[in-house]
Amino acid sequence: MKVLWNMVQGFCMALADSVPGVSGGTIAFILGFYDKFIFSLNALVSGSRQERKEAVIFLGRLAAGWVIGFGGSVLLLGAVFETHIYELSSLFMGMTLFAIPVVLLEEHKTLGNKYYNLIFTGIGVLIVSLITYLNQAVGATRTYDIENFSVVTVIYVFVAAMIAISAMVLPGISGSTLLLVFGLYIPIINAIREFLHFNFAYFPTLVVFGLGILTGIVTTIRLVKTGMEKYRCQMIHLILGLMLGSLYAIAMGPTTLDVPQPALTMQSFHILYFILGGAIVAGLTLVKTRMAEEKEGSE
Repeated sequence: MKVLWNMVQGFCMALADSVPGVSGGTIAFILGFYDKFIFSLNALVSGSRQERKEAVIFLGRLAAGWVIGFGGSVLLLGAVFETHIYELSSLFMGMTLFAIPVVLLEEHKTLGNKYYNLIFTGIGVLIVSLITYLNQAVGATRTYDIENFSVVTVIYVFVAAMIAISAMVLPGISGSTLLLVFGLYIPIINAIREFLHFNFAYFPTLVVFGLGILTGIVTTIRLVKTGMEKYRCQMIHLILGLMLGSLYAIAMGPTTLDVPQPALTMQSFHILYFILGGAIVAGLTLVKTRMAEEKEGSE
């Protein structure tokens, strides 16, 4: 049951990571395994032998679910993103908005009455809003050519992957959106799709992209871990700000399609999908609670 649940967690992260405006880190926070996710990544770099073993097992389960989820989204959901983007945007907006009170309830002891830390909430909102605005100004207007494998392409793809995964670790910041800013979201998605269809022409580029992801994790994860341990209140406020800011990113998501569509408005908003998003969060939270109760009962 635990193995299956970890795979479901990874699967949900992948679905979020594949959609510009949504962060897999947000899903990790909703499902209550964000701390373990961060500490496991850090253990791979600087943990003891036992900690590394436990991290490999946990992250391996997550990775299995993530690969299935991301592969499914690339192969099966691409057309849905194009034809039902407003329904999906409404769904993810519901998931994000309903997740905020879940975080507040779980972290109420940490947050306390330290209202001066709301400045970090504002910083979080500002960060995501600026990234989204930059995407509108630059990212959606150009696509980087990765077909010509050269030194410049290797460096560009590596750096972009490193920055994107560094941001993706934080809830609220979408790595997919940053890839759009770099003009790499559509090329990388297409490269993965071609690879899954056994076209290995893009394999070297995907290897470079993967190395950039690993480098980004190694260089940033310790900072995040330290922040969660020593400055948890400020970090939770920052994360809440990132989640609030991602509402704007989700609303602007339709403008990032291959054929850009108008941003989400009250006219294109789908209330039923919004409610469904809230129901999904409630369902996942319930499953998480039941799993925690069963774990305590077995101990």
